[in-house]
Amino acid sequence: MSKLTKAKDFKKSKSGTYLSMATTVFGAWGVAKQIKKARTEQDTLRLIDATVSAVAIVTGFAILYRELKRLGDDDVLLG
Repeated sequence: MSKLTKAKDFKKSKSGTYLSMATTVFGAWGVAKQIKKARTEQDTLRLIDATVSAVAIVTGFAILYRELKRLGDDDVLLG
């Protein structure tokens, strides 16, 4: 398997999935700050926007977790 092929398949690997999960957690930190600010300012519209973003992050993390479970021992970078 060439290095270029391995690089293209990185997102389908355990390492790529872990990286995506870490990025998602980092995004959650930003949304938490947005929720706190919206509550402080009593801005309902921003609070709704932040809540929808939080739900999207939770869903994305769940999908990544499911993908990680599916990968199991079939990691493309190892084989």
